[in-house]
Amino acid sequence: MSGAAEAAVDPPHFHGHRDRLKARFLEHGSVSLADYELLELLLFQVLPRRDTKPIAKALIARFGSFADVLGAPVPLLCEVSGVGDAVALHLKIAEATAHRYARESVRQRPLLTSWNR
Repeated sequence: MSGAAEAAVDPPHFHGHRDRLKARFLEHGSVSLADYELLELLLFQVLPRRDTKPIAKALIARFGSFADVLGAPVPLLCEVSGVGDAVALHLKIAEATAHRYARESVRQRPLLTSWNR
């Protein structure tokens, strides 16, 4: 079998990666994903035709955690290879969304009025 025919039979390992990651998220939720994989899901939206794994891993390596990536200032985000204004904006929108969700979910819960019953 020629090299071209062999390549047609065995697609590269990354083919279908986005679909597999999305399916895993939908089936098991975010707990089934590493920080960089959750970042990949966010980056899919803003970088539809690029490999987002190296960018996600570089962000985690630079800032330490998913939360720290979202909380990083735009100029520092843009220092990471593959991150431009659109990616930085997208990450800051994700951070703002998380903050609003957390604030609203706390508002709708009863407050503890006393440590004693």
